[in-house]
Amino acid sequence: MPRSPLAAAVVVFLVALAGTAGATEYKIDPEHTTVAFRVRHLFTSVEGRFDKFDGKISFDAKDPSKAGVEGVIDATTVNTNVAERDKHLRSADFFDVEKHPKITFKTTKIVDVGADKTSGKMAGKLGVRGVEKEVLLDVAFLGQGKDPYGNLKAGFSATTRINRKDFGLKWNDTLETGGVLVGDDVEIRIDAAAYVVE
Repeated sequence: MPRSPLAAAVVVFLVALAGTAGATEYKIDPEHTTVAFRVRHLFTSVEGRFDKFDGKISFDAKDPSKAGVEGVIDATTVNTNVAERDKHLRSADFFDVEKHPKITFKTTKIVDVGADKTSGKMAGKLGVRGVEKEVLLDVAFLGQGKDPYGNLKAGFSATTRINRKDFGLKWNDTLETGGVLVGDDVEIRIDAAAYVVE
């Protein structure tokens, strides 16, 4: 019997607390997910991404406040489309991937859930370069439905801004004008597609 629209609508949002009662478990679809960042460089900004990552999502639409997510990013795959710059980012000046190859995140709580239960703020522990700190992300559910192959998929987004120095990424270079080459604030954007774990 086909799943009714009401039943399908119950399958949504962000969380990775395996075994949560009433929750549907999802796994990140890496082919349709983007993990990106942007940081000021000189007088403009540079955008980059990570090419390899993994994550689990779980959500109970009746109680989004219990939502959460757990993920791992392969820091060795940082990609700004400039080979020498990417090599520098992998070095001890920045991510130090030989000692700290993974970036991790795990939800601690959800707050400020919207009236429509499709948006809110997600607090969680972000681990970068051996430093773990709590960050707050703006998160949203973007919709769900079946793909052309009959698989139930859902879309999510998350954005935040962090200070890279809080995580030990302190390298910089002083300009002749007295400023610095690289900004401290880093904008992070995640556009995620996920499929139901059978």
